[in-house]
Amino acid sequence: VHKKVAEFIQQVIIPASRIYSKQQADLRKQYSSDPLRAPQPAVLKQLQQEAQKRGLWVVEFLPAEVCGLSVLEYAPIAEMLGAFKLANLAMNCAAPDTGNMEVLQKYGSAAQKETWLQPLLAGEIRSCFAMTEPGVASSDATNISTRIDRSPDGSHYVINGHKWWISGAMRPECKLVVLLGKTRFDGPVHQQQSVVLVPMDAPGVEVLHAMHVMGHPGDHAEMVFNNVKVPASNLLWGEGKGFEIAQGRLGPGRIHHCMRTIGVAEMALAALIHRSKTRIAFGGVLKDKDSVRRAVAEARLSLTQTRQLCYLAAAMADDKGFKEARKYIAMIKVAAPRMALQIVDEAIQTHGAHGISQYSRLGEMWRGLRTLRLADGPDIVHLNTIAKAELDTKQGLAMQVIGRAVSGANANVNKFRKFEHVPHLTNPAANLSTNLSKL
Repeated sequence: VHKKVAEFIQQVIIPASRIYSKQQADLRKQYSSDPLRAPQPAVLKQLQQEAQKRGLWVVEFLPAEVCGLSVLEYAPIAEMLGAFKLANLAMNCAAPDTGNMEVLQKYGSAAQKETWLQPLLAGEIRSCFAMTEPGVASSDATNISTRIDRSPDGSHYVINGHKWWISGAMRPECKLVVLLGKTRFDGPVHQQQSVVLVPMDAPGVEVLHAMHVMGHPGDHAEMVFNNVKVPASNLLWGEGKGFEIAQGRLGPGRIHHCMRTIGVAEMALAALIHRSKTRIAFGGVLKDKDSVRRAVAEARLSLTQTRQLCYLAAAMADDKGFKEARKYIAMIKVAAPRMALQIVDEAIQTHGAHGISQYSRLGEMWRGLRTLRLADGPDIVHLNTIAKAELDTKQGLAMQVIGRAVSGANANVNKFRKFEHVPHLTNPAANLSTNLSKL
C-alpha cells in the first residue's frame, strides 16, 4: 500500500496540484464575500476517481476497525499525506473525517452507520467534531458545558451550547456535527459527558464565523447551538459514554497528527536544502557554510529520532491498545510539533525574508504546526501525562531500588539527628500518609 500511495502522489497528485490551486482560487473569487464557502474544485472528483481505481480509497487503508490496517502500517502512509495535503482529499482520509469514521464504526448503531458512516466512507459528505468551548478551559474535557437535555417523553434531545475551533465546519460539504456535551452535571465527573450526532442543517445550528489563526482565516468555525432538537436515536453508544468516546477518538487522532507532522518536517527540510544549494552569500554557496550544514544535520537527527518515537507509539498502540500507549502518544504529541517547528524555523532563517513572504509555504507551515501544539490538548497536558506515568509509585520496583542506590544518602543526617523536629520536611511520604489518615 505504501508503494501504491507513493506512486499515486508522484504520478497524479503532484501534477494536479497546480490545477487544483488554480481552480480553487477561481472559485473563491466567485465567493468573494465568503471564500471559505466555495465548493471543492472539479479536478478533485477526478483525483478521487483515480484513487478508487488504484484501490487507494479510504476503506483500503484507514486504521483500526474500518479497514484493518495496523497503526504502525499506517504511519509511513500518514507521513506522506502530511507532506501532500491534496492526497488526503483525493483518498478521502482527511481529518476530522477519519476520526469520526472510526468513532461511528466503533460506537455507532446500524442506523447511524447507514445514515452517516456510509456517506462519509463514500466521500459524499464531510463532518466536524465539536468539543472545544470558549467559556471554559476545554483542555480539561470534564469542563465541557454544552447541555444535552432529554425531553420528558424521552423521544429527543435538546442541545444548547457554544463551541469554537470546530475544524471543517466552514466547508459547504460538512453535513454532520459529532458533538460532545453533557447529559448530566452531577455524579461521577467522567460519566456526565455524552456524544450526539447533529445534522448541520438542523434548526438552531448557527455558524458564527471562521476562526483566524494568527490573523489568517481557516475552516475552523465558532458555532452556537440554540435549542437544537435531535431524535434520541442520534445519541452515540449511550448516555455518560462521551468521555470514553472522546478519549478513544483523540488517541488515534493525536498520533495521526504526529505522523503527518513528520511529513511536513520533511518538506521543510527539503526547502532548506534547496535554498542552501541555490543561494550565494558572503562569498560562497550557503550549503558550504558551517552553520547551514549543522542546521541540516541537526534537522535530520531530530527528524529521524522523532519518526522512531512515532513508530514506537504506533507499535505500543497496536500491541497494548491506545489506553495503555497513552504515555508514548503523549510523548510524540509533544515531540513531533516541537521538532517540525524547529526545522521550519531553520528553513525560514535560511530563506531570509523570502521565508515569511506569500511566495513561500514556510509561513503557512509554521502557523499550522504552532496550532498543533494546542490541538487535541496543549503540550502541558501531555507533559503531565508523561510525568504522571514516570512518577507512578506502582511502576518499576526494581527501578525504585536502583534510583535510591544511585541517589545515595548522607549518613550524617541520621548520625547527628539535627532535623528530627521537622519530620514533615525530611520524610514527605510519611507526612502525606499522616495527612491522608486525618481525612
